[in-house]
Amino acid sequence: MISQAQFDKEIELIITNAIREDVGDGDHSSLSCIPASAQGKAKLLVKDEGIIAGVEFAKQVFSYVDADMKIETLIEDGSRVKYGDIVFYVTGASQSILKAERLVLNAMQRMSAIATKTRQFVDLLEGTGTKVLDTRKTTPGIRAIEKWAVKIGGGENHRFALYDMIMLKDNHIDFAGGITKAIQKTKQYLKDTNRDLKIIVEARDLNEIKEILKTEGVYRILIDNFNYEDTKTAVKLIGDQCLTESSGGINEKTIRDYALCGVDFISSGALTHSVYNMDLSLKAVD
Repeated sequence: MISQAQFDKEIELIITNAIREDVGDGDHSSLSCIPASAQGKAKLLVKDEGIIAGVEFAKQVFSYVDADMKIETLIEDGSRVKYGDIVFYVTGASQSILKAERLVLNAMQRMSAIATKTRQFVDLLEGTGTKVLDTRKTTPGIRAIEKWAVKIGGGENHRFALYDMIMLKDNHIDFAGGITKAIQKTKQYLKDTNRDLKIIVEARDLNEIKEILKTEGVYRILIDNFNYEDTKTAVKLIGDQCLTESSGGINEKTIRDYALCGVDFISSGALTHSVYNMDLSLKAVD
């Protein structure tokens, strides 16, 4: 994964761009009828159930819009919530609260949905020793908050992007002329460019597993679209030579069975691309 400093920069960019997109040259609805001096208070109300996520992100949004706004947090990120719960109160200039409202809600609804789905997957893996990973199947422009939500839900982050890990998938292997050539070229590239990046290699069958194992320096083997029996065989073949990861259409019904095959990780794009936003609202408080 990227460094914390890089991640913080991604969050800053998301907030800056989202406010630019939403506010433009001014929130004229608020400017037209609410005095700049007016002070207000609002509550983040839960109208659903699941795992709340995005509280810390919301604080950063409010601070970006108006550093004088105050947040009273009642429920922390990663907590289970139900209909009627109040997550936090925000106090400050009424115009500022309204300017930040939509970004806070859009982000928290999305993040909470991802955290909730991730927690479901994590619970299904309880006792197996297998960890659930996200993927790059994220919403363009807001990857950082979606991956943050996976962590809040108890999952683990895969690589952040194309630049922080080597992942040789089927197309890379085919274009490079085969698994062995792809790995050799990759190792030479890392040496030539003085980069220290982990290497993951995808295998499409057991023969490819065997070929990968002939070359040292592979961090993890991606056991892609294997059935249960072949996954168990692959795990035995790999042993302690490197880590293992299952992927390929794994869902709530199959994730535990794949974990019981002995893999270290299971990656699922569904954590971020197949969720329904949690119902939240920001309501003025008298």
